Parts: sequence; C-alpha cells; structure tokens
Amino acid sequence: MKKSIIILFIISLGFLFSNSNEEIIIPEDAIRFRIIANSNSAIDQKKKTEIKNQIEEKIYDCLTNVNNVKEARKLIKENLDVIEEIVKEYQIPYQINYGQNYFPTKTYKGIIYPSGDYESLVITLGKGIGKNFWCILFPPLCLIDDESKEYSDIEYQSYIKNLLARF
Repeated sequence: MKKSIIILFIISLGFLFSNSNEEIIIPEDAIRFRIIANSNSAIDQKKKTEIKNQIEEKIYDCLTNVNNVKEARKLIKENLDVIEEIVKEYQIPYQINYGQNYFPTKTYKGIIYPSGDYESLVITLGKGIGKNFWCILFPPLCLIDDESKEYSDIEYQSYIKNLLARF
C-alpha cells in the first residue's frame, strides 16, 4: 500500500512539472553560467558553442552530485584551471570571471529575468560583443539557451522533471 501511495505521489508530481508552459524560477542561490562571443560571425558563434559544450561536459559532471551551493562554489573554483585550458585551445583572447557579474534583463517564455549582478561564471571571448549563451550552472539546469536561435518549439526540462518521468 505504501509503495502505491509513493508511486501515485511521484506520478502526480510528474504531471505538475510536465506543463510545457511552466514558469521557470531561478533559485536565489543559483550560480549562472554565461559565454559571450567575440562577435556574431558564424566562426565566432561556432567557437562559443564549442567552448560551451566542452565546459558543460566537464563542469556538469563535477556538479551532478553536489547538494549545496557552498560545495558547488568550491568545485567551480577548483576547476577554473580546467576551464581556462579549454578556452586556451581556441587561441583567442578571453577573460574568465567567477564571482558577481552583471546580467542584462532577459525575457524567456513570457517571464522576465531582471538585470543585475549575480553569482556566475562568465567567459568573454575576444571583444565580447557577440550574442551570448547563458544558463544555470548550479543547480545544474540549463534554462535559457543561445540567443541566436529560435527556441519556441523546445520544452526545457528540469532535472527533477526528468527524474520524475522515469517513474
């Protein structure tokens, strides 16, 4: 009986999270991740995406089992050299800043994310005047993707939503 109640509870939660128009709220203690391309040229945008993919692969692996923001901060700081090595491979000028960084106002699926200084890892490539990618590094949840693409047909899913879907 207990098992049935738990399964029904999990299924109910799954339905709550399955709405494709769900409101996405960024947690107060989230750590954001942003990469600003050198320019909007196809080459610079491709480099930005390649760097993003490599960093996500390395950093998300580290953060998958992290339970709190303090632990996440420590792991990010410990891996800044790994991030720098990835960016160096592309032989372009860059700046890496982990700390309080400015984010402009962003509207996504009708929700306005206000501008402000947020704890984040920001990588600026070259002049940093191109379109950027940003998401949430901790908790590991990418919400907002590359500005240069149209994402109206994509449903972003949270880790919790995917976990619940398995049951």
